[in-house]
Amino acid sequence: MDKIMRGAPVDLSFRSLSRLTDAWTETPHSSLRPLKKNSESKYLSCSLRLSNNSISDLCDLHQTVSHFLAEPSSLAWLDLSFNKLSHIDKVLCELHGLRVLYLHGNNISTLSEVDRLGVLPHLHSVTLHGNPIEANKTYRNRVISALPQLKTMDFSGVTHQERVLAKLWHQSNSRCRSTRKSLH
Repeated sequence: MDKIMRGAPVDLSFRSLSRLTDAWTETPHSSLRPLKKNSESKYLSCSLRLSNNSISDLCDLHQTVSHFLAEPSSLAWLDLSFNKLSHIDKVLCELHGLRVLYLHGNNISTLSEVDRLGVLPHLHSVTLHGNPIEANKTYRNRVISALPQLKTMDFSGVTHQERVLAKLWHQSNSRCRSTRKSLH
């Protein structure tokens, strides 16, 4: 795993991809660190960049990860920034090794969808800025509340004070919702 963790990212950004399956015929960009392959011509990497494309759904994400990575279950870093995603797809919640997820610059408009990512035990860095959800005044509190293990959000460190405020925000909102339900 250590060898894989050090491998260069499989970079399929800026390819005008509209579907994930379109990536399968592409050769990743080369970088300063050369990509290493195993005997099956799969890349020894735990990072996949699919940024700056026109991807609008993630239905083939598992197959795409398996197509490129020697150890798909080791995917730790996924960059889907600057695409056309309008939802946080449930398929992302199945990537249990994920540590870093870039979703900035998409079309995600439902803040509650961030809650889905709470099942990812190792997720410590997420970007969601540049999505319509950022306009919500409770945006940062809501994300930190939903993902208490975060170390960074939108490339900015999550402070102890923010964690405390997010927890208080969550508790007061939970009470408000239960009070409203009992009134109806």
